[in-house]
Amino acid sequence: MEAGEQHIEQHREDLEEYARVLDYLPSGKSFSARAEPIVQLIGENRFTLLEAVPKSPEIKVEERLYIGKGDRDKVSLIKSRLTYSNLTEGARSELPNAIASIIRANEKKFVDFFNNASPLNIRIHSLELLPGIGKKHLQAILDAREDRPFTGFDDMAARVSLLQDPVKLLTDRIILELRGGSRFYILTRPPAVQRTY
Repeated sequence: MEAGEQHIEQHREDLEEYARVLDYLPSGKSFSARAEPIVQLIGENRFTLLEAVPKSPEIKVEERLYIGKGDRDKVSLIKSRLTYSNLTEGARSELPNAIASIIRANEKKFVDFFNNASPLNIRIHSLELLPGIGKKHLQAILDAREDRPFTGFDDMAARVSLLQDPVKLLTDRIILELRGGSRFYILTRPPAVQRTY
């Protein structure tokens, strides 16, 4: 694969097709000059934080919306990509529930992450970036998956003793990455680079 083709493929992987509603502001933000309704979202593919303009006021927190390139029924415009600090208090409080819901709905994808995760360098394994995974848990996970791949979160819990809830481990890591400043982004899209001219 050529470098240009690889970049296009990576860009496709970063695009969000569906998102969960974190907060809906019918009158927009209080400090905004224009009072237009906005919705804050989290993408299901790479956990991209987004702000959009809804088509109608019938938007509910936790709702799953189509935001892809085709005809959208509830979103008219994706305004911008957000950082964690741009989220409303309501969006921040909804974030752990939305992330956990996305993980549970895509269990195979995240179980595959545990089955296929590899070392980042000679000192650290990508699984060690999950809060609560130290050297002992890492070795237990590696030994269990070498025996046979995990089939689900329940299978992981049954085969790796004293492992915390995998959904919570993943959720905590995703929130950490969304807050920014992380050296490694293993589950989310890295934050947009702020350009200065």
